[in-house]
Order: sequence, then C-alpha cells, then structure tokens
Amino acid sequence: MFRFYVSSENIHENFVELEKEDINHVKNVLRMKAGEHILVCDMQGVDYECILSEITDACVRADIKCSMKNEAELQADITLYQGLPKKDKMELIIQKAVELGATRIVPVMTRYCVTKLDSKKEEKVISRWNTIARSAAKQSQRGIIPQVTPVMKFADAVKEASKCDLAVVAYEKAKGMEYSKKILGDVKGKKNIAVFIGPEGGFSEEEINAAFESGVTAVSLGHRILRTETAGLTILSIIMFGLEEDKEGGQEA
Repeated sequence: MFRFYVSSENIHENFVELEKEDINHVKNVLRMKAGEHILVCDMQGVDYECILSEITDACVRADIKCSMKNEAELQADITLYQGLPKKDKMELIIQKAVELGATRIVPVMTRYCVTKLDSKKEEKVISRWNTIARSAAKQSQRGIIPQVTPVMKFADAVKEASKCDLAVVAYEKAKGMEYSKKILGDVKGKKNIAVFIGPEGGFSEEEINAAFESGVTAVSLGHRILRTETAGLTILSIIMFGLEEDKEGGQEA
C-alpha cells in the first residue's frame, strides 16, 4: 500500500484528508481510484489503513478502516550531529540515518569543515534535505518524519547533547574496542541518544576536549579509518540493533 503523511488536523473521526502536495501525486502520478487502500500516518506514531473515497483536483479523502501503532520507531530519540561533509555526501547520510532510526539530523559546523553553507542558500539546502528525510521516512515506513535542522555551531551542539542520556563521538583515540562495545551495547532504557561524527578532517583537539567536558563519551569503530559518511551509519546501525525489539507474533526461523 502507498504511504502518506498528514498533520493531526487532517485526521477526523471517520476519514482523513491528504495534504495538498499529495493530491496531484495521487490523482495524476499514481492514477489511483476510489476504493483503493492506502496507509496514512499522523507523524506521531499512529498509522491508519484507509480506503480512498473521494479524489478531485482540490481534495483527496479516504475513509478510515482501522488504526494501529506504528512499529518502525525505536524506543529512543536519536540525534545525529554530523560535521558538514563535502559535496552531496550529506544527502546520503540523511537518507540512511532516517532508514536506521534517527529522529533528528543536525548539520554541525566544525573547525575542519571544508563546506560552508552560504546564509542565502542555507534555507533552500535545508528544505531539500528535509525533503530527502521525508522520502526516506516514507520508504522505510517510519511513524514520524525526522527533522533536519539548520546548521549548528559545534559548541552549541555539545551543550545541547549534554542533556541526553547518552552522547558519543566517533574518535580514533578512544579507549578501545571492549570499552566501546560496552558503551554502545548499553543503550536499552536510554530515551535520548546523541551521536557526533566529524567531517572529513575530523574534530580538532579543542573540540574533542569540549565534548568530553560536556559529558560526551569517545568510542572506537575499529582499527580502520572510516569515511564520515560511513562512521555515523556504523554507530547508528549498532544502536538500532541494540534498541530493536521483536514485534508481537514474530516467528523464529
């Protein structure tokens, strides 16, 4: 079934109305007809199975058949603080971070960032990044649409992350694998998790020390140097695996 996201005010007692930007997609791209089934998500973790009842140039309405809790969300909010990478790497990072369960992606300006967003272009770039996040959320059947925020200074990012239950930074000089496995393996019960990934040039010593002072823990990802677009996805994969729970009615192989 095709999946659509709507705001809560578009959900009524017995029917839902799709957002205006979805009308053309339903009517002219997908060429859907009344009677077809769709899934509608309220962006707050609830899915509605619906049957299309009205399709016009001005409105797409669907009758609610049943509602259910979305099971794609992890039991923790995960924020990826990503040092701005070169070229279009950020688009890949956003797409995959959303697929892996991140709830928020924060582009971070650090000392060694080569890319610097022009203030005049930033709004347009952030809008595109959020479009990518929305598309990835739909593809992976997320119950929310993760947000890509405006660019944040590193000092502000570590200050914000200090309020999380767990904050980690990928760092080549971290204590070692056993320590890192313990930190990343102990995510159950955490409600807010922050992950810091540096740009291509990594973090400066001053930035790492500032992170440590704010309670951020350094973790190692092994004895190989990973690209910035690989490091964050590696940590997110580990955290996702640690937080993931079986669905009711699941079967063993």
